[in-house]
Amino acid sequence: MEGFCSGLHRSPHKGFSVEFKEHRPYVRGDEVRSIDWKIFGKTDRLYIREHEQETNLRSTILLDTSGSMGYCGVRAGGISKHHYAVRLTACLAYLMLEQQDSVGLVTFDSEVRRYIPPRGRASHLRAILDELGKSRPQVETELAQVFHELAAKIHRRSLVIIISDCFGDVDQLLKALARFRHARHDMIVFQIWDPDELDFPFRQWTQFESLETPAHRRLVDPAHLRQAYLENLKRFRDQLTAGCHRHRIDLVPMTTDRPYAEALASYLAIRRRLK
Repeated sequence: MEGFCSGLHRSPHKGFSVEFKEHRPYVRGDEVRSIDWKIFGKTDRLYIREHEQETNLRSTILLDTSGSMGYCGVRAGGISKHHYAVRLTACLAYLMLEQQDSVGLVTFDSEVRRYIPPRGRASHLRAILDELGKSRPQVETELAQVFHELAAKIHRRSLVIIISDCFGDVDQLLKALARFRHARHDMIVFQIWDPDELDFPFRQWTQFESLETPAHRRLVDPAHLRQAYLENLKRFRDQLTAGCHRHRIDLVPMTTDRPYAEALASYLAIRRRLK
């Protein structure tokens, strides 16, 4: 990734740093000092020694704070999706800053609530943690609209990490994500689930209440809804997975009963592959 100071990550760009990369033929305009004279002595041809530059990673974490992130099932140990996402964000921010990378934070629901630009200073972590501590899940969300707005705001090529349940119209969401990719950002989407949302364990008559529109309530027999719910869920997940794959976006499903270390391991594996 492009950065403005030395860091711990390999760059796709070639330069004149310490680690040798490869030779290439000399062309008019190359600096004479970069010529490998030993190769010239052996082959009577001019070659340039290229090296691999190291640069810092620039990243922005987009945190969904909409109402649906407030859900907390009985198997999550009292951890709502929002609490899980906040802690995951804190872990990632700490890890990046420890690696001398720059990290920023955006909190959003139906609109951007807070934008903290990427910084690489260790003290920057306090600003991120303070904002995370103040965030609360509320109101509805418009993922596609917010992402289109942010894609226009994040100008420099970077790593964009989205932490959300991704609930919304899949086609519109994928179009918005494609805009990030068109701007050549790398992308990781951590999709946060509560286990209840994946297997619909309800058996008795239950009142379901919308976390984004509290006035919407329904008292229903889950047995009559379970099959349709699971079919719709599978369709939603398949469409999102296929779309992310098509746009070369890493989609990492996470459940709130899963250790944070697994998410960090997924992040590090993806970063290792992108180097």
